[in-house]
Amino acid sequence: MSGRADARKRHEVPAGRQGAKPGPAPALAWDAEDAAIDRLIYGRVRLGIMSALAVNEPLTFNDLKALFEVTDGNLSAHARKLEDAGYITCRKSFEGRRPRSEYRLTSAGRKALNRYLEHIEAVIKATRRE
Repeated sequence: MSGRADARKRHEVPAGRQGAKPGPAPALAWDAEDAAIDRLIYGRVRLGIMSALAVNEPLTFNDLKALFEVTDGNLSAHARKLEDAGYITCRKSFEGRRPRSEYRLTSAGRKALNRYLEHIEAVIKATRRE
């Protein structure tokens, strides 16, 4: 079975569910590549970083830390994953003697975020059908 067919199969509505129509759910634009992207950015902190940078570029490490109320290590680990994927960039500098890390969303990151949002919108739309 292809990756797309597997994805559709995972979204089937169980036949015995009360109030649900039996059979497969409407096909969603979701293939194996999109599924991998979803796993990278779906978490609260990572999705939050991506969303915040989409509307507030640039943001510093301290800005992001305050927004999501996470520890330095937690934020650093999430930001590094997104940076390694090419979704965000980090520019490091100093203000006086204090380090300053400034983050921006890349074009690849914006595309990944838009794909993720389109997928979630499709899921919401399919779920709200009666």
